[in-house]
Amino acid sequence: MRFSKPIVFVLALSPALWLGFRALTGRLGVNPIEDLTLTTGIWTLRLLLVTLAITPLRRITGWNEIIRYRRMLGLFAFFYSSIHLSIYLFLDQGLALRFILEDIAKRRYITAGMVAFTCMVPLAITSTKGWIRRLGRRWQMLHRLIYVSGLAACLHFIWKVKVVIGEPVYYAAILLVLLGFRIVWRYRPSRRPRVEPARVIRPLPD
Repeated sequence: MRFSKPIVFVLALSPALWLGFRALTGRLGVNPIEDLTLTTGIWTLRLLLVTLAITPLRRITGWNEIIRYRRMLGLFAFFYSSIHLSIYLFLDQGLALRFILEDIAKRRYITAGMVAFTCMVPLAITSTKGWIRRLGRRWQMLHRLIYVSGLAACLHFIWKVKVVIGEPVYYAAILLVLLGFRIVWRYRPSRRPRVEPARVIRPLPD
């Protein structure tokens, strides 16, 4: 489809636009900072999961064109995570470095969130075609950091809300299914057709 990429771009950007509209018109919750933080965090996780779902969907359906959207969706996940982190650093902590470092060290959900974001940084930097050419095979190895980022993001959400039921668990379950699919696919039995040995045709006696 000619306009498929612009459509995906607008759909991925629309949560940020709606959140900005709510902020400008005073339609956030009772705790605006908490509302902004939670919304951007959830969309980061959602887009991470959608990005991870591209490969399984392509392998199951054979729809190879879908791979065109993976980089865009991954960059949008990084975009929302950057906003999420910025809200924490500037609005929540007032860029007080001492308290931020103490928070990272003492609160495990903050530690997990920082791990998730840190793993996404090299993925965003090396997402261009130039970096893919320069890194070669190492590019695929590096981009497996998305698995670590996804796991850390799920832990960040679960530890933040301090419950192991409901929405945080659903996202974690989806992530485990997506990672499990990759393991099963990698170690699946070969489906190549068995080659029968050639029969020797003996000449008939005269």
